[in-house]
Amino acid sequence: MKPIFVQLQCAPGKTYEVADEIYRKEIVSEMYSTSGDYDLMIKIYVDESQDIGKFINDNIATVPGINRSLTTLTFNAF
Repeated sequence: MKPIFVQLQCAPGKTYEVADEIYRKEIVSEMYSTSGDYDLMIKIYVDESQDIGKFINDNIATVPGINRSLTTLTFNAF
């Protein structure tokens, strides 16, 4: 399993709704509210054989209230 991080920019007033919807899907390891350009950061473990783009498209991008996302792939943990 590989960890990936996804930052989400939510529509005004929708951050908690987005967080609740993603939490209900039971796909995230960790979720944080953040300051700056993005409202939420989530950590997801994805099987190495899985298509990450499809996973994000099917499970995250379809959540209402998300305006923008930034996915960061990881290589090594230190």
